[in-house]
Amino acid sequence: MIIYNVTVNVDESIHQEWLNWIKLHIPKVLATGKFIDAKLTKVLIDEEMGGTTYSVQYKAISREALESYYVHDAERLRNEGLKRFADKMLAFRTELEVIDEYSVTFN
Repeated sequence: MIIYNVTVNVDESIHQEWLNWIKLHIPKVLATGKFIDAKLTKVLIDEEMGGTTYSVQYKAISREALESYYVHDAERLRNEGLKRFADKMLAFRTELEVIDEYSVTFN
């Protein structure tokens, strides 16, 4: 399984507007049919450059599905945020391969 991780540092001047927007944007990414689910998290560090950092983790159906997302959907969906927030946000993307998953069960 592949996790497509987008980490975004958001300037305080657009923080709440961006947070409202990303909660509408994530379902659009999921609607491409390339991902199983997504998780929005806040990165709990104090950024030297200021702002607040978030991570969105999209769980891809397969490597092929992620590649198809890059070819058919990524540019259009990325541009929505870039047009709206321009230089008030800084994003970088990573791909993570899940090797194993573990969980705890409670009785």
